[in-house]
Amino acid sequence: MPDTLLFALEASLNGLTAGVMYALVALGFVLIFKASGIFNFAQGVLALFAALTLVGFQSGQIPFSHLINATLGTRLHHFGWNMPTVLAIPATVLVMIGLAILVERFILKHLINQEPIILFMATIGLAYFLEGFGDIMWGAEVKALDVGLPKGMSMAVDDATFNWFGYGFYIDRLEIWAAGIAAVLVAVLTVFSQYTKQGRALRAVADDHQAALSVGISLRFIWVLTWSIAGIVALVAGIMWGSKSGVQFSLSLIALKALPVLILGGFTSIPGAIVGGLIIGVGEKLFDFFMNPIIGGATENWFAYMLALVFLLFRPQGLFGERIIERV
Repeated sequence: MPDTLLFALEASLNGLTAGVMYALVALGFVLIFKASGIFNFAQGVLALFAALTLVGFQSGQIPFSHLINATLGTRLHHFGWNMPTVLAIPATVLVMIGLAILVERFILKHLINQEPIILFMATIGLAYFLEGFGDIMWGAEVKALDVGLPKGMSMAVDDATFNWFGYGFYIDRLEIWAAGIAAVLVAVLTVFSQYTKQGRALRAVADDHQAALSVGISLRFIWVLTWSIAGIVALVAGIMWGSKSGVQFSLSLIALKALPVLILGGFTSIPGAIVGGLIIGVGEKLFDFFMNPIIGGATENWFAYMLALVFLLFRPQGLFGERIIERV
């Protein structure tokens, strides 16, 4: 097999695993958009906040220690113990559920029946608030996140591809785990949406708020449920991205990479988020591989947005999105 084809195949496999990482972030957007019609600009910051909270619990860091020390002149930083990961993750889940309750109580319930642009602006404000709140609560320094997931090259993939092609592919074990976790997450969310009472209520609210309210479905409960699930999905995304590149405030920018994924897959489709992520991941790797010698590097920074622009021109609802037809 020609070397160029082998290198392209390796780039494609790495693109698939990278696309799964993008899709994990996009899932949170889809969940909230399906239930409320809101494009949640704060989803990337939710992933950052969840990762910061998890690291804080693991290391036994005292929340708001910087503020306490500056105010009282103390030198408090840690409790002196470390919380095991098996306890830190459920504790972080509870924090994200509590955050969802606060968001609904202090923001969303006051914006019922408002225009979508108002709700969107509210999520922008929430994003900036959470970013600053996370800074004050846990500090702004880069933090290492380790939940026990394996990292580094997969020797199994390297050996298998070497036996098949005479050339070993480099695939990160963390990204393989991310792909498996994403598959389980999508399966669970699909089953929840299709076969549970709460999932059917969520879909009813997504179709028509007023009709759902008229049959006794609590819009406030659905919003809390949706934002709680989105918070848990954000925690999964934060764990994967934080384990890969450290927990830092630039982590919130992954929301920008999820936007092309949503445009390709459709804002209302959970499977579409996965497919869109895979297309973006593979596309940017292959485009960079073939075009880098011609037009230079850094194509991965803008390829996804150019592809999204093409979709907006010819299929604005995405591959799996619902075509919206309004009678006038």
